[in-house]
Amino acid sequence: MPDSPANAASPPEPRGSASRVLSLLDLTSLGDDDTPEAIHALCASARLPERFPAAICVYPEHVTTAREAMRGASVKIATVVNFPDGGDDPLRIARETRRAIAAGADEIDMVLPYRSLLAGDVLVAKTCVEACRQACGDTIALKLILETGELRDAQIIRAACRIGLDAGVDFLKTSTGKVAVNATPEAAAVMLDCIAASGGACGFKAAGGIRTIADALRYMTLAEDRLGAAWVAPERFRIGASALFAEVSAMLEATP
Repeated sequence: MPDSPANAASPPEPRGSASRVLSLLDLTSLGDDDTPEAIHALCASARLPERFPAAICVYPEHVTTAREAMRGASVKIATVVNFPDGGDDPLRIARETRRAIAAGADEIDMVLPYRSLLAGDVLVAKTCVEACRQACGDTIALKLILETGELRDAQIIRAACRIGLDAGVDFLKTSTGKVAVNATPEAAAVMLDCIAASGGACGFKAAGGIRTIADALRYMTLAEDRLGAAWVAPERFRIGASALFAEVSAMLEATP
């Protein structure tokens, strides 16, 4: 017998959904023409009343600007290395990582050498990830960008996940947002299954093409189905986006 109206589950309250999405958001600006003024404006927009995103993600040259602009806010400053090309030079990756941390980055989003993995050179991919993990040490969160739209095949995505999990990365991330195919629910499901099978200690980040609260909720539901609602928290789940923020902030600033 179908649920009566009194017993049926209520849909999420829009402002509540927006607030939860904001708490999981890596508000991102990775434009080639980003300026310090643009980063200051981004950070100013992130200072919603009593609410902040989980992180601000910018290119390494803007880390100091973002940290200064977000002073006093409980917001992580994230940046990217080996980005967006996913090169195969571990020395370059370690050097970029150390410089970003010295500039004030709390979190590093590194692109996996996915072309090496596609060519069957698993050792090169592993070596690069391990170099970044070592440079991050124990205090800097490392998110590994798999570039799943380029890997495509579920078996290869699983192999990429295994490289990250074996290296002890803190998050597996779908995409750079710089290729034709970025985050997809299908790739996310493969990644989340790998995380769940490994015990759930590693987090997950969906990025690239997530533009609406409805998009974000879809990925959140995928994670909740596999790892539970409590797991979907900033320490383990992130959404990397810029366009999404406009809908979130509009919803939260609207009069109830």
